[in-house]
Amino acid sequence: MAGEPQSDCLFCKIVAGEIPATVVRKSARTLAFRDINPQAPTHVLVIPHAHYPNAAALAAAEPAIAGELLAEAGEVAREEGLTDYRLIFNTGAGAGQTVFHAHVHLLGGTKLHEGLV
Repeated sequence: MAGEPQSDCLFCKIVAGEIPATVVRKSARTLAFRDINPQAPTHVLVIPHAHYPNAAALAAAEPAIAGELLAEAGEVAREEGLTDYRLIFNTGAGAGQTVFHAHVHLLGGTKLHEGLV
């Protein structure tokens, strides 16, 4: 069921504390932690505690939490000293989503590839 923790979801296990992560920020409904395969000097994932398979499903069911992800990503960027950064939501395997729990990637700390949108 959407919103409920999934026993086979990596990010649900991180939220539950079953799998360790380098947490940089936590709120009542979101968690931010460093990506284990960083694509930039700063690469943080911001996820909702509740399980939704992608950003579109989260936004449709819980628009306030979707907004919190963006606000929390902005706070992480500020705490990391970033003024220029990129936020990316991948939705679907064809777009590069590998963990099917809604999340936003915060990338910064270097000039990012200009060919990417």
